[in-house]
Amino acid sequence: MLDKLQAIEDRHTELENLISDPSVLANMVEWQKHTKAHSKLTPIVAKFREQKEVNQGIADALEMLGEKLENDFRQMVTAELSELKAKAEIINEELRILLLPKDPNDEKSVIVEIRGGAGGDEAALFAGDLFRMYTRYADDHGWRTELLDANAPDSGGFKEVVFVIDGDGAYSRLKYESGVHRVQRVPTTESSGRIHTSTVTVAVLVEAEEVDVVINQNDLRIDTYCASGAGGQHVNKTESAVRIVHLPTGIVVQCQDEKSQMKNKDKCMRVLRSKVLEMAQEAQQAEQAEERKSQVGTGDRSERIRTYNFPQGRVTDHRIGLTLHKLDFVLNGDLDEIINALIATNQSKRMQQVD
Repeated sequence: MLDKLQAIEDRHTELENLISDPSVLANMVEWQKHTKAHSKLTPIVAKFREQKEVNQGIADALEMLGEKLENDFRQMVTAELSELKAKAEIINEELRILLLPKDPNDEKSVIVEIRGGAGGDEAALFAGDLFRMYTRYADDHGWRTELLDANAPDSGGFKEVVFVIDGDGAYSRLKYESGVHRVQRVPTTESSGRIHTSTVTVAVLVEAEEVDVVINQNDLRIDTYCASGAGGQHVNKTESAVRIVHLPTGIVVQCQDEKSQMKNKDKCMRVLRSKVLEMAQEAQQAEQAEERKSQVGTGDRSERIRTYNFPQGRVTDHRIGLTLHKLDFVLNGDLDEIINALIATNQSKRMQQVD
């Protein structure tokens, strides 16, 4: 690990010199590439330098303890040595985490699909709650959201809603949200006060760039139709809504959010690229059993990952056995405590695999 860290520090210094070189500064594309690479290495280098400083402190303390010292001073040095050794262990663990292979998709934006499952109107209402939760979480992180498609019933919420969360690192934090979310609460229409259980499915896809996925236009069947609003009534007489079928995979996407057929088609293609990429990645992961073991849960959309219990005001993530009694805060977008715990568990499992 030491050799690897030294090589990273050397590369970091090399990049530092490059981004301050006038010839590189004159080429914005090159400068941005080197700057991005430099910033990715900076956290590792900062931690490595901290490690070297602590190790030097340990060496100095050991050297002093080898000399003849007064009792009080020896106790002080011994206590300092104990603190430095504890700190060194923490830093070593942090460095091991920093050196774990990165998911190449982590820095990308995401497309989120939320669909009501079992529970009818109540499931649709909770799908609306989750949509609000994720958009608030995005706002808190300075990410931009854009609606791609929505099917909103008269009773409220969404039968399904598809939207983009655009921001650096969105996938690294939201990829753990894929799966079945279960809600337990008393519906407003329930006169007897009986608790109902409903489910909502969430899928988080990497937003694929055109360079990530090449789609042959001859493999597409594109249909247009009149967009409809809540309850199915037609909201315009022009065929602005678009449905695209990817014939090789059978993937179907549709969009009617925009009044322009061209804009709806563009949005459809964004979702389609992400779905084709996800299918390819899932096929690759299926061949890599060890890689799948390193994930928190399987990421399968049929897996129940979390329960939101309104009567008890609690949220439970079943993958890691975490229960928080702060339901209102979570539904207002305060997801970091859950997501940080999921990331920590994932890192721990991956480190065990490396060991």
